[in-house]
Amino acid sequence: MKSSISQQEKEEKSMSQRNPFTDALSVLDRAAPHTAIPPWMLQLLKRPSRILVSEFPVRMDDGRIEFFTGIRVRHRNPYSTGAAPYKGGIRYHPAVSIDEVKALALWMTLKCAVMGLPLGGAKGAVVCNPKELSHHELEEITRTYVRALGPNIGPTIDVPAPDVGTNEDVMAWIMDEYSRHHQGETTLSVVTGKPVSLGGSFGRATATARGGQFVLENFIGLAQPKIPQTPRVAIEGFGNAGANFAMFAAKLGWTIVGVSDSSGAVSRAEGLDVPALLAHKRKTDSVVGFPGSQAVSQKELLVLPCDILVPAALEGSITRENAPHIQAKIILELANGPTTPEADEILNQRGVTIIPDILANAGGVTVSYFELVQGNNLDRWHEDKVDQELAYYMRTNTEAWFKILSTRVPEPRLAAYVLALERLVEPMRKRGFE
Repeated sequence: MKSSISQQEKEEKSMSQRNPFTDALSVLDRAAPHTAIPPWMLQLLKRPSRILVSEFPVRMDDGRIEFFTGIRVRHRNPYSTGAAPYKGGIRYHPAVSIDEVKALALWMTLKCAVMGLPLGGAKGAVVCNPKELSHHELEEITRTYVRALGPNIGPTIDVPAPDVGTNEDVMAWIMDEYSRHHQGETTLSVVTGKPVSLGGSFGRATATARGGQFVLENFIGLAQPKIPQTPRVAIEGFGNAGANFAMFAAKLGWTIVGVSDSSGAVSRAEGLDVPALLAHKRKTDSVVGFPGSQAVSQKELLVLPCDILVPAALEGSITRENAPHIQAKIILELANGPTTPEADEILNQRGVTIIPDILANAGGVTVSYFELVQGNNLDRWHEDKVDQELAYYMRTNTEAWFKILSTRVPEPRLAAYVLALERLVEPMRKRGFE
């Protein structure tokens, strides 16, 4: 008897075969003709400057020795190390690949350019499942990874930050391990996203979501889209970015009609009680089973009736298969690379506005930049100042993106890439690369 393959299995197989780096390069190619970037410079931006891969052993709690793969990719720095470091998070995930990290590093270069930050783009990863590891095992993996990176990170070279599967504890271990091996002096600025008690910045933990809120509010003010004053919001991913965005949106009086996490999804047309949902998530480690909600699949979450869809999980969740059925008028990409190029085209044709990742989720790297400034100056900004500075950066760069979108390049993602490329070309030319 011939076995049948479900549509979901087909989609999962298709997604697993996608190459996010190739997808990112395809958008670069489409954006370049709208700029004056020289062909050789475009080719430079298609290539990472360095890829570091290491295999290292770690003794697990039961005495076994397991090997883990660590990756760090530096994309491009239009300034120069020593003057301005590379910048990018570290991801702990069982399915992470070199091509994924290359894509994330490229997006970081573009993101820093969109925000006008004097930083290069980088990204790192360890192939592991943090949910299956003890606190002690995570610490041992982190410290061994830092030793494997050796001199390739540092406050003027390459500064990591949290990403999927990592948090401020991981950053504290990185800072401590790096400091142990560099004259034994505590080096605060080797990472950002540290605990506030160890030189971290107020507002860093919520920066991605807060920045996304500022971008969205500014876009609504500029574009005046036809959405209700109290819009309905669906959020894919209820980790740091998604959960904090839900809290900010709820405080604005917006209705959160659905959320998902890696275990499943829940919805309620009248709106979910976000504080109670967060308490449920902390207690059970999942949004599934939240009292008063309806269970839906993660696929159904993306096509719920709503005004704003917020993908805040991993790459490639919005595809050619589900893009025709998405009911949102606006998509705010708090995740990196959540929309495939084919889905982009479909959504553009349908009149759905995508606020692209390299703008929408740039609040995280922006407050990381603030943390670097504070650390280098031995300064401590109060939370109101961080919020004010973040609001300024997100507003001015949303306006710059919207000007290109409304006058030159009518595709939202291409407009953001054009803004990034134009800001990358200038410092490279000024340094004499022609």
